[in-house]
Amino acid sequence: MASSRLEITKGMPPSDVEDIKRRSNYLRGGLEESLHVEITGSMDEDENRLMKHHGSYMQDDRDVRNERKKQKLEPSYQFMVRIRAPGGIVTPEQWIELDRIAQKYASGSLRLTTRQAIQFHGILKRNLKTSIREMNDALITTLAACGDVNRNLMFNPNPYNAEAHPEVYEWAEKLVYHLAPRTNAYNEIWLDGEKIVDTRDPNEEVEPIYGPVYLPRKFKIGVTVPPTNDVDVYSQDLGYIAIYEQGKLQGFNVTVGGGMGMTHGDTLTYPQLGRLIGFCPADKMIDVAEKTVTIQRDFGNRSVRKYARFKYTIDDRGIEWFVDELHARLGWKLEPAREYHFDHNGDRMGWVKGNNGKWHLTLFIQNGRIIDQEGYPLMTGLREIAKIHTGDFRVSPNQNIVISNVTSQKKRKIEELVAKYSLTDGAHLSALRRNSMACVAFPTCGMAMSEAERYFPELLEKIEVILNEYGLHDEEIVTRMTGCPNGCARPALAELSFIGKAQGKYNMYLGASFTGDRLNKLYKENIGEEEILSSLRPIFKQFAEERQPGEHFGDFVIRAGYVKAVSGGQDFHD
Repeated sequence: MASSRLEITKGMPPSDVEDIKRRSNYLRGGLEESLHVEITGSMDEDENRLMKHHGSYMQDDRDVRNERKKQKLEPSYQFMVRIRAPGGIVTPEQWIELDRIAQKYASGSLRLTTRQAIQFHGILKRNLKTSIREMNDALITTLAACGDVNRNLMFNPNPYNAEAHPEVYEWAEKLVYHLAPRTNAYNEIWLDGEKIVDTRDPNEEVEPIYGPVYLPRKFKIGVTVPPTNDVDVYSQDLGYIAIYEQGKLQGFNVTVGGGMGMTHGDTLTYPQLGRLIGFCPADKMIDVAEKTVTIQRDFGNRSVRKYARFKYTIDDRGIEWFVDELHARLGWKLEPAREYHFDHNGDRMGWVKGNNGKWHLTLFIQNGRIIDQEGYPLMTGLREIAKIHTGDFRVSPNQNIVISNVTSQKKRKIEELVAKYSLTDGAHLSALRRNSMACVAFPTCGMAMSEAERYFPELLEKIEVILNEYGLHDEEIVTRMTGCPNGCARPALAELSFIGKAQGKYNMYLGASFTGDRLNKLYKENIGEEEILSSLRPIFKQFAEERQPGEHFGDFVIRAGYVKAVSGGQDFHD
């Protein structure tokens, strides 16, 4: 399997996206000119491909697509805009600005993403530049939130291991800025920055890490502090596992080659787990990251984008090849990996006190959607908290929000606001729901094959009925749904997951581990709600009756023979 991708693409020219990037003059292209074309709400396709690197995708409202076509109107074009917030951290002042921009220019809601970013939907082209500029005024950037670069870095948001957390985050933040694109295009196009006259030596590198065509595909990095694996470190192209011993950060274990996306029907694509390759001291992590990124830059597949992710670069050549190449570029070798363990990959809900005396409150947000609803004024409640909060807000990798670094003096007032606006840590909800997440899917995502965010709560309610029958209301089961196989909600690492196949139809997967270190396996293909529920009932019944002490659902379904254990992506389709 591994060599087939290389054989298929051998001798093929680069894809059209590579040509667009090369001709773009470091991500400028015709973006500025296209923004001023008022006859249409859309952007040219070439510019749309470049827009990703600036943090935005063009979308259209698929709920009204057919009706607008009948009326001979162009699709209801709008733009998703995503901010880059390393570790999901924003200040209360920034939160208030994001809320204001959502109300003024977007759909009136915010969406917490599975990479700890925040995104807007429904921004019209005429408001695109203004909204991005106003974000910048609040010291918020959208540059590299999407695109063929290193995207938003993930990091544990709830610092209950407060002793290690600040130092680890400091290194993570340095890494983010080291890998940020250096082009001035963002300032020129969105912030009315002065255009730079190109008087450089033609041999001088504008992008010393990425080069003129950037990476073959997106690149993702996660940093985690055991015992929590909430960032799903094995899903990352590059993962860092902090080793904190004897009251000191020793450095990081390094994993490479993880990734969630695949294509239905193409067995050469699959989700993959990152592989542990060694340990590096903390002051060497940036060097490791830079050299890893340049290896993907130089060897990643630039002909077929679905084969271009870093996991395939490694799988096609072997992990030993990668380690040898990395060591050659570093000029030094990684040390053997250190001991560590993970307890879970979910969020620790409710109030947690760090050993620095500050408090952290994790609130449950269904599928990451921040919006006011009748009887549940979530957006207003968080806005009011932001007005008095002196710490920060942190988006969790599971689409929840952490009110972080709360002083003892502010804790009581925040508790009052939580009660006033009916905000919740999810304690009254089933453990299944608290451990669930879904991607956006319809109506805005052009990749969606089926519903996810809008439908998943309804399906969960019906699954909960079965769980309650068998006394499993409080059983934590990692459960995820996506509208397509691109993997935005990391479904391949869920004990129970649903990946959209067609409208109302899903592939159902079972058997990932509770700690996120094993992939799941296809159990039933292309099934609707009725078959999903009828399939789950006997499994939950047997789980309730036969599970061993402390046994998680993902481990049980393997032991009971429902699916085989999957230790790596190459076995995912077997």
